[in-house]
Amino acid sequence: MRIAFDVSPLSHERTGVNNYIRGSLAGLAEVARQQGHEIIAFAPTSLWGRATIRDALAGIDVQLRLVPLPAGHAVRTAWSAVGRPSAERFLGRFDVLHFSDWMYPPQSHGVRATTIHDLVPLHHPEWTTPRTRSMHARKYRNTARTCDVVFANSAFTADDVAATLGIPRARIVVAHPGIGADYSAEGERADLGVPYVLTVATLEPRKNLGTLVEAFALLEGTDLLLAVVGGAGWGEQPQLDRRGIVRLGRVSDEELARLYRGAAAVVYPSRFEGFGMPVTEAMASGAPVVASSHPSLDEACGEAAVRADPESPQAIAAGIREAITRSGELRVAGLEQARRFSWRRTGEAFLEGYERFA
Repeated sequence: MRIAFDVSPLSHERTGVNNYIRGSLAGLAEVARQQGHEIIAFAPTSLWGRATIRDALAGIDVQLRLVPLPAGHAVRTAWSAVGRPSAERFLGRFDVLHFSDWMYPPQSHGVRATTIHDLVPLHHPEWTTPRTRSMHARKYRNTARTCDVVFANSAFTADDVAATLGIPRARIVVAHPGIGADYSAEGERADLGVPYVLTVATLEPRKNLGTLVEAFALLEGTDLLLAVVGGAGWGEQPQLDRRGIVRLGRVSDEELARLYRGAAAVVYPSRFEGFGMPVTEAMASGAPVVASSHPSLDEACGEAAVRADPESPQAIAAGIREAITRSGELRVAGLEQARRFSWRRTGEAFLEGYERFA
């Protein structure tokens, strides 16, 4: 098969969705190469975006077809809305088109596929920006109307997509995220001078860092530091200038792995997720994990994390104390849980889905 795979979001800074796109494409490329399939990674994007995409996909065995545009977002939106010309005009004939979050390109032939990471813009519009709501709402409508197969990053999301968008569950394939090679229990540990609790999230309402800051205040007297990794995000920002909190911003995968390994506990208090990739990354790095008790995180956590009510600072604080106390036990359970996930398995799920509906 000739598979056209949209990588447009990789033109912007790395997020969980971007990490999923890159990782799943790497896994797909690994499987496809062994079976004789061809993959074209494509994106209409700015000149600056082309360079960013090339850097993101370095080392992945795919063909690149990056179309330079002066106003990428506007053109992608218009192309999706107008519905012409078909993607074949730019890419040639293909057997599968797999589009991402930012557009839904028209096509004349072949299997039509996409990935849905979560339905937060529909269920909790207050946690998203107007642009995100409008962009995803259009994509959801097009997906329900036109896609042969829809991939979801968890069974929770797959069931939600079926119930909310009315897409038959038989057309939805679960493709769990994998874990990058950097995330291993073996290797250097970060040293911040004192024991620290780590959280990894973009600073936005859904990630619930404000409640974590309140929970951390309940741990006074423990000599712990709260280390916060993640981009600036948007919306009301938690007060991270308090004593004992250090904001590290975005870091490389290598540095994040070191931070996971060195943490007394990793805390992920998100109110709603598609899957929760930092949970399995932390487990693969040998860290004890405290995670929100929201059911969207069940598949990532398995039985290997301490769960806490995300709206209760007291519950999160108690969860941190428990995770540190049970660190040895949680480390063993987390490493076992993390072995369930790989990007190759994600790629296999994609390929099986394409072939099922070809």
